[in-house]
Amino acid sequence: MIRKLFIRYLGGSFDVESLVENLLGQLAGNQAIVVNAYDITNLSDPLIVYGHQSQDGGDMSLKHVSRFDFGDPFRKHEMICRYLENAPTPWFALTTAFFVFVIGFLLGYMIYSAAIHIVRVEDDFHTMQKLKDRAEDADLAKSRFLATVSHEIRTPMNGILGMQQLLLDTDLSSTQRDYAQTAQACGEALITLINEVLDRAKMEAGKLELEAVPFDLRSILDDVLSLFSEKSMQKGVELAAFVSDKVPEIVVGDPGRFRQVITNLVGNSVKFTEKGHIFVQVHLAEEATSVMNLVKTENGEETEFNTLSGKQVADDGTSWETLKLLDDEFRSNNITTDHNNHQSNSNNVTLMVSVEDTGIGIPEDAKSRVFTPFMQADSSTSRNYGGTGIGLSISKLLVKLMGGFMDFITRQHIGSTFFFTVEFQRCEKTAVVLDVKKSLSEVFHPTVFKGMKAVVVDGKPVRASVTRYHLKRLGIQAEIVASVRNAVALFGKYGSFISIIEKLPDMFLIEKDSWLSGEEECFIQLSNNCRQNGHSYNKLPKLILLATNITSAESDKAKAVGFSDTVIMKPLRASMVAACLEQVLGVNRKSQPVKKSTSLHGLLCGKKILVVDDNAVNRRVAAGALKKFGADVHCVESGPDALKCLQIPHDFDACFMDIQMPEMDGFEATHLIREMERKANAHANGGDEWHMPILAMTADVIHATLDKCLKCGMDGYVSKPFKEKTLYQAVAKFFESKPVS
Repeated sequence: MIRKLFIRYLGGSFDVESLVENLLGQLAGNQAIVVNAYDITNLSDPLIVYGHQSQDGGDMSLKHVSRFDFGDPFRKHEMICRYLENAPTPWFALTTAFFVFVIGFLLGYMIYSAAIHIVRVEDDFHTMQKLKDRAEDADLAKSRFLATVSHEIRTPMNGILGMQQLLLDTDLSSTQRDYAQTAQACGEALITLINEVLDRAKMEAGKLELEAVPFDLRSILDDVLSLFSEKSMQKGVELAAFVSDKVPEIVVGDPGRFRQVITNLVGNSVKFTEKGHIFVQVHLAEEATSVMNLVKTENGEETEFNTLSGKQVADDGTSWETLKLLDDEFRSNNITTDHNNHQSNSNNVTLMVSVEDTGIGIPEDAKSRVFTPFMQADSSTSRNYGGTGIGLSISKLLVKLMGGFMDFITRQHIGSTFFFTVEFQRCEKTAVVLDVKKSLSEVFHPTVFKGMKAVVVDGKPVRASVTRYHLKRLGIQAEIVASVRNAVALFGKYGSFISIIEKLPDMFLIEKDSWLSGEEECFIQLSNNCRQNGHSYNKLPKLILLATNITSAESDKAKAVGFSDTVIMKPLRASMVAACLEQVLGVNRKSQPVKKSTSLHGLLCGKKILVVDDNAVNRRVAAGALKKFGADVHCVESGPDALKCLQIPHDFDACFMDIQMPEMDGFEATHLIREMERKANAHANGGDEWHMPILAMTADVIHATLDKCLKCGMDGYVSKPFKEKTLYQAVAKFFESKPVS
């Protein structure tokens, strides 16, 4: 604009200063602008045309320089415009600077926090790593401590129990025998407690492994009932077991751990039950669930307690209505079997096991502590009933290891029902199944009773069904009647004894309750029919009494009215029922083919055995136990002494080797013995190879595992204190049994 203003100016006299000031005043507005015009023809000495010579002050950073001319082509001019004062900072610049500062601060804080967090995480990681190492060291120390304590406790206990057993094998008076048996029972209880504590420790450490061997769970239930038969008879408590026909005869699993769970549950029930019953049932899991749901839907509230003893139980689903549907003899058609058919085709089988009792029950406030180790319902429980409270916690962990779960239903002053599921495999190897069945047939002879008929007289259907279950295991066909009167009516339906004597039952098994129910006239009639003159007594039915407990007066009265001399005492087990029936029916076991004895005496008689143990008492116990069965025993106290005795050639048939010994432990001694045998076999020219059976013999039940024993060259393992059964199982694999007279 200024350039246009001065165009064609050529030396004219204009008031340039006034003109520029007016123009710049309009342009500047509220801001004072300073304008300087220069003649810059001579750049080294510019000549000021307009404005002040001094340029101090003002904002020089925002000056504007422009060229212009006044029409003289030989001269050059420029104009510099600037604010008189420093320009105020714009609002946008302030806000921008503020936001930039805030964002920078936040980013810095985030980076700082992240760095601090990373440092803390690293510190926490290192701390956790140290704690982890300390926990692992503590766990290892605990395992070592338990192993050491176990070894130190079990070693003297081995001497105590072993010497007591040797003492019981001598001639003792009745009082001395009672004292010795009591001491032995206390020692075995202590060993059981030690084993439970160690089991708990091994399960917490994840070091407990399960076996997978074929076994008959019905026989295991019989064994468990045998353990508690005396206590249940003393209390007058009905103790029984029932296994569904749908459950396979032989399954593959860990029989020892299954037995341990059942023993713990039944033991608790026996401990806390003073009257009524204890009932163990085993069914297919899906079958039991379907039936129990069906029963609860159909029955609603029960007014009568159709249970084993007739007393109310905590779980109404285990009543007679349930058992009736689960029992093949009474099976209803309205239960679907699609899942069962599918399960039967599967290799796995899931079982539901329940242990029902009519004991004191569990209070509501104590239910949450039932599976807590070393905890009981209240402080008075331990004082009144004893126990440590560890059995249920171990049982629950074992069930979990076996692929199942455990729970319970309880009602105080009525009873408790503990139930659990467990997963086994079906045994597909026919040879194994036949071998197990063959061993069972040696205990009782089901072929002797096959085809026989029996009538069970019992007013309680659950109890009668249990009796029929055990008879069916022996091959006996059983029919149930509710009273003696009904038995008389059933006996009459057979008609004339002369014409159809073959249709008569072989026996009448009558519950003591039914006999003493007041139907004496009916029973006399039944007894007279069974003893009718003119016919062979052996072909007429036998009257057999079933009882949980019986007094001498009741026994004499039973014999007087016609019962057999033998009374079948509860709890029923197949072997016990078979022995009683053999005695009543006159079945002669001697007619069976005589087999070689499988006793320890037949295995060890004449065998020369080396026992290596640093403890003198343990050597005496082992030597006494082995000599009792005819073995020639030689004892040494250290590994080097064992190596001297076993220099090839030697005449020892086996060696029992202690593991924890000073100077040289059992593993090292075994390794050196195997090295000597390998060298001898390498120099042998086609002769017999040297390999003497070496069995580990130790109280260290944590570290002395079978795998470690086998790895160092041992052939087996026997835990201290060893019993006749464990000793037999250890040596039976190496020695052939000889018949003994």
